[in-house]
Amino acid sequence: MISLLKAPFPGALLTWIVSMFIGSGGSRGGFLVVHQVTVLDVSFYWSWPLFFFGTALSFALFTMMK
Repeated sequence: MISLLKAPFPGALLTWIVSMFIGSGGSRGGFLVVHQVTVLDVSFYWSWPLFFFGTALSFALFTMMK
């Protein structure tokens, strides 16, 4: 259960870094659907499919380390 609570942070970090490289290059990333998000006058690139994949990957790694 704790692994599920810890997993979104590395998933979000992975998503932010990968989306930054894909989005700044002008690509949409195909299946990743990278798009620019603006929150409180701060713009960044984000991808929900990549976030879910990164969270699942982090969850699997945390569970295996237990």
